[in-house]
Amino acid sequence: MRGILLAGGTGTRLWPVTRAISKQLMPVFDKPMVYYPLCTLVMAGVREILIITTPEDQDQFRRLLGDGAQFGLRLDYAVQPRPEGIAQAFLIGADFIGAESVALILGDNIFHGVGLGQQLSRPGRLAGARILAQEVTDPAAYGVVELDGTGNVLSIEEKPIRPRSRYAVPGLYFYDNRVVDIARTVRPSARRELEITAINDHYRRSGELFVTVLDRGTVWLDAGTFTSLMQAAEFVRVIEERDGVKIGCIEEVAWRCGLISDGQLRRLAEPLTRSGYGEYLLGLLADRRVER
Repeated sequence: MRGILLAGGTGTRLWPVTRAISKQLMPVFDKPMVYYPLCTLVMAGVREILIITTPEDQDQFRRLLGDGAQFGLRLDYAVQPRPEGIAQAFLIGADFIGAESVALILGDNIFHGVGLGQQLSRPGRLAGARILAQEVTDPAAYGVVELDGTGNVLSIEEKPIRPRSRYAVPGLYFYDNRVVDIARTVRPSARRELEITAINDHYRRSGELFVTVLDRGTVWLDAGTFTSLMQAAEFVRVIEERDGVKIGCIEEVAWRCGLISDGQLRRLAEPLTRSGYGEYLLGLLADRRVER
């Protein structure tokens, strides 16, 4: 399975800050926002990832992440000339996806929970589509999925005025290879966007849309507004300072997934020691020696 990380858009909900810097490069406590969705894709078993950015921001992403080899990944880049909906990512990334299935994550979505990697990881080839669902207090702000008593999908709507359930659809989606052709049939909505909900509803109508309801202990944050960005940063700070573990640390995730060696982790850590970030990474190696 290949992955797409959508980090385009204008970030208007965060203006004037995002007139100078991409939203996905802004800090969420001690890491750039893009680290968090990148970690989620890696925990889901994805190793080849296309990062879609605005034309003006792509150089900054390349400077931060490079080609991904230092993390044992392959990172490619593409441009979203204009923000015309989430489903546009499949048109932009069609050549990258090739004949593979694909996972798409939004660059401002943060997930955290014990066992999250196991919950997300599935066999690389997927039949149909799989989305996530989580109960929220304000479902009208999101895509909303309605389920029956056995978990079958009854309906899915984008930002409905009268939601039929409290299950919001987070910005992480898994599709088989047909999604590219399906995206080509999607027409712009009243918001003049190619809606991801239209793709999900296509799979629903054919009986091939499956939903994983996130465990109650799993946290999902959409860091796209000033308030939610501050809430996300405070959540990360509290967890890291209380538990002594980092959230969204791509170096640690790559190391724990066996993508990089102890020596590679050390080389990544050493230039970062003054901020304390590198000391944390070196501490992982020290803890492993003690465990052995």
